[in-house]
This record gives sequence, C-alpha cells and structure tokens, in this order.
Amino acid sequence: MLDKLKNLKIGTKFNLLLIIVFIISIVVSGTVLSSVLQRRAQNEVTDKALILIKTMTSVRKYTQDRVNPLLAPRLETEPVFISETIPAFSATEVFENLRKNEEYKNFLYKEATLNPTNLRDKADPFEAQIVERFRNNPKLQEISDFRDFPEGTVFYIARPLAVTQQSCLRCHSTPDQAPKSQLATYGSTNGFNWKLNEIVAAQIISVPSEEVFSNAQQTWIWLMGLLIIVFAVVIVLINFLIKKTVIERIRRIEKIAQKVSTGDMESSFNEDYKDEIGGLAAAFNRMKYSLKIAMDMLNQQGQ
Repeated sequence: MLDKLKNLKIGTKFNLLLIIVFIISIVVSGTVLSSVLQRRAQNEVTDKALILIKTMTSVRKYTQDRVNPLLAPRLETEPVFISETIPAFSATEVFENLRKNEEYKNFLYKEATLNPTNLRDKADPFEAQIVERFRNNPKLQEISDFRDFPEGTVFYIARPLAVTQQSCLRCHSTPDQAPKSQLATYGSTNGFNWKLNEIVAAQIISVPSEEVFSNAQQTWIWLMGLLIIVFAVVIVLINFLIKKTVIERIRRIEKIAQKVSTGDMESSFNEDYKDEIGGLAAAFNRMKYSLKIAMDMLNQQGQ
C-alpha cells in the first residue's frame, strides 16, 4: 500500500487527501448538525407541552378556587350534577374547545384516573402504569417520553394528581356522602374510596412530534446538501490553485531539468515568484551555471 502511494503523483496524493478531509468533514458536520436539530426539535415539542399543561393546571386551579365555591351549594338541589364544579371536567372541556382549532386537533389532554367518576377519564393500561409509577414513588413529579398512536408518534408529559383538599372527598369518599345529583348522573359505582393525599390520577398532555422531527430532518437534508456543495466548490478551488501555483511550476522545472541533463545549457529555470518553488528554481539555475563552468573547464583541459 505504501509503495503504491509512493508511486502516485503529487496531484493525485493531494486529491486523495482532500477527498479524505471532505468525507471526514461531511460526516462530522452531519452528525453534529443532526444532533443540534434533533435537540432543537425536542425542545420545541417540550415547550409546547409545558405551555399547555401549565395552562390546564391554571384552569384547574381557577375552577377549584373560584367556580367550585360558587356552584357547590347547588349540588344537592339540582337534579343534574353540575360537572363544571370539577377541575378535571373544566380543564378537559377547555382543551376540547382548543382542539377545534386546526393547529391543535391532534393534541391530547387527559386526566387519566384509576377509578374515575366520569368513565371518559378512565386510564388505559399505558396510562395506568404511569399513575402507578407516581404512586410507588411520591417524589417523582414528572414523566416525559414518546408514545405511539395510530395517528403517529406523540411526545407526552405526565404529572401526578393527588387528593390535596378535604372538600374533594365529599364526592369521592363513599356514595352515601356524595351529592344526590352526582349519584343520579354518574351512579354509585365509580369514583369512590379515594383518600386524602392519595395519588389517584396523572395529568397527561400529548403533543404530536412527527411533523416537528420531520421538519428537522428536512432541514438537515437541505443543510447537508448545501454543505456538500460548499465543500465541493472549496475543494475544486483549492485543487485549481494548487495545480496552478505548485504542480504546474514543478512540472516546468522538471522539464527544464531534463533538458539540462541532456546537455541543453541554454534552458533557464525562470521563476518570478520569491516563494519556496522560486528559491528552488534559483538554486537549479546556480547549479546549471556551476555545471556549465565545470564542463567548460574540462573541455579546456582536454584541448
């Protein structure tokens, strides 16, 4: 292998070096760029999820602090349960209104509950595992990851929901303490036997991620194509400059040296540049003159 490299011309060796540098640069640049774009896409998806889950938390708090105290006294007198008194109901309804917007139609919000009063909040097996993780580790305050749906992959953030106020147990302790309107609307089977400070649900927001990551991938492809073009142009320019400023000048010196070696002392190593190759040409000229003087002296002695 080394022997083959030794036999290659300088231009070929230089082109091989440029190609190696080009490939390494593209691979490194592509890897770094992909990592940056993926992280940016991840941050974009995460920011959307955080904004929405904080908004829903604010809706829950407003309902709990302002709406519930106003409507709670009517729970015993109204024939139908006033669901708007429940923070989970308010947050879910607000989010469903948001989903009517085309931009948010594939976003999901759910207060996944192990034993809900309203069965639409029933946790599926995947969500139930999240709730159990919060129950088994009370210090765990957030879980985030990706989940696959038939519609595509989503990024979700989940936070634990616990019974933090005694007033909540009015509707969730035992059926005999629950408002009659609640029993009439939801029955006496679901949503009971909750305990104070018990984690009963997980607040889960799911944000579509495929489009964001697809856009990041398209950006990566576009930028990589641009980088390849830029690198290719730079290599062509470098190759052209090296050929003009180095290789062609060395070839001229080589041709003149061959003429001189065959006795043509009229040829001259003319170089206008003062760089290393110009210095080499000047040294060859001095050597040629010295050789000519030596040959003239030998000829005179021979006569």
